[in-house]
Amino acid sequence: MRIRVFPLPRLAPRRTALRRAGLALLGAVPALLGAAPPGPPLPITRAVAVAEYPHDTGAYTEGLFIDRGELWESTGEVGHSSVRQVELKTGRVLRQVAVPRPYFGEGIVPWRDQILSLTWQHHRGFRWSRAGLKRLGTFGYSGEGWALTSDGTRLIMSDGTPELRFIDPASFKELGRVRVTANGQPVPRLNELEYVNGEVLANVWLTDLIVKIDPATGAVTGVIDLSDLHAKAGTDGRDDVANGIAWDGVAKKLYVTGKRWPVLFEVGV
Repeated sequence: MRIRVFPLPRLAPRRTALRRAGLALLGAVPALLGAAPPGPPLPITRAVAVAEYPHDTGAYTEGLFIDRGELWESTGEVGHSSVRQVELKTGRVLRQVAVPRPYFGEGIVPWRDQILSLTWQHHRGFRWSRAGLKRLGTFGYSGEGWALTSDGTRLIMSDGTPELRFIDPASFKELGRVRVTANGQPVPRLNELEYVNGEVLANVWLTDLIVKIDPATGAVTGVIDLSDLHAKAGTDGRDDVANGIAWDGVAKKLYVTGKRWPVLFEVGV
């Protein structure tokens, strides 16, 4: 999505701010997430890279997943939005389809032999054939579209608010919602999503944080801090934050990247 202005402390330049914050950043996590100071501290894990792979620095990453051993990514910005298959070890784009103007591409999710993709503010998503990346149809939804993942039965969608929607993948009919909270306080700006071992991992837009969410209750159970990886990636743009989470359920490996980052990281779990 494009840059949005929120009544939060300035978080840019990203790399400088995150390096300077250090332990102070970790102590400020509840405030960054919108949580009140009282309440038990959230468990925080600093992500550690165990492997690094090239990533397209022109990719304004919106969605990321691994399925059937294939890495897929969606990119945003009007005129530059795409759905693409990427070679993990080289970062090479194997094939892609453009999301046409005037749409701003957002998150993606696999379903059967299709890939479903969202757009930001046009209330419309696309169904693409996985084999040939042919457009098969569209679907509608209210509000903004930010990200998609799946629990194996339902799709889970973020829209920039503290709510996650549960969606029927065949009809895209909404089945329900859950409000995401940290110590009882709503967590706004939930962005890219990935379903991992019964939890939803969500990037928080304009931070380098991933929150771990219980999808049954919406409660945040922990935080993953990616600021060290952002520093290693070396990007300074205000919106070049961490975004993109992919879980390889077969190999049991977790990958993360960011908007215009030159690196895709495999991180320890």
